[in-house]
Amino acid sequence: MNRTGSLYVTGNSLFHRLDGAVKLVLFMAWTVMTYMFLDLRVFVPMLIVGIALLVTAGIPFKRMAFLFWLMIIFTVLNGIFILLITPTFGTRLTGTDTPVIPLGYNTINAETLFYVLTLSAKYLTLLPITILCIFTTQPSEFACSLNRIGIPYKIAYAVSIALRYIPDLTEEFRSTLNSMQARGMGISKEDGSIMQRLRNLAAVVVPVLQSALHRIDSVTNAMELRGFGTQKRRTWYSGKDMKSLDWTIAVLGVVLLGAGIWLKVNVLRNFWYPFS
Repeated sequence: MNRTGSLYVTGNSLFHRLDGAVKLVLFMAWTVMTYMFLDLRVFVPMLIVGIALLVTAGIPFKRMAFLFWLMIIFTVLNGIFILLITPTFGTRLTGTDTPVIPLGYNTINAETLFYVLTLSAKYLTLLPITILCIFTTQPSEFACSLNRIGIPYKIAYAVSIALRYIPDLTEEFRSTLNSMQARGMGISKEDGSIMQRLRNLAAVVVPVLQSALHRIDSVTNAMELRGFGTQKRRTWYSGKDMKSLDWTIAVLGVVLLGAGIWLKVNVLRNFWYPFS
């Protein structure tokens, strides 16, 4: 966690230099592009570009490890459930059936395996751009960007505060958990039955939630005393004018999104399976 108490990681990469509004536009365009297609030929180049941008940003892996492993676990579990529950789903998309792995009650075919691979690539394609937007954007700058595109500044400021306090709450949870474990109330397999571990976890979560509610009340009172929300508009300390690089990247993002829509409508309309 840095000195501001946020998820922001200092740096001088391309994404660090971009305006928050441009990052938001790129994120939205990237997300729309990802969800429009079900084609591995689209996801692989996007994933490579995303990983390259993530590497150049210089974000330490330990800072983004939680999001990384969370997405990996979600993707793996999602793929396993698809294969076990609908082992022949790929046949609906391709019209062919190539049995590969017998399950007893059914058989997983090659079409479903390729569908799971494509779907996993779709989810993983969103990971680099999400990490970049979270860890290279200061909360105040992001709130200013939201307000700039028309979102009320009260909502934008609420998002900014949430981003600032996520690391603090995470650190407080770890500290409380360590204190409870020192007293013999852990949440690992060696600390009792599932019910006992759940009770121990509740004993950790409840104080953290109470502390969070206390902070919310304190911040609310401080903002009300300073007259927050009395004006229809507000200025931003981190607000700045967009530079030529920002406009260039924003236009490039819109152009790529337009090209993607054209490809979806005219070329890559359906699920791509190379062996049909």
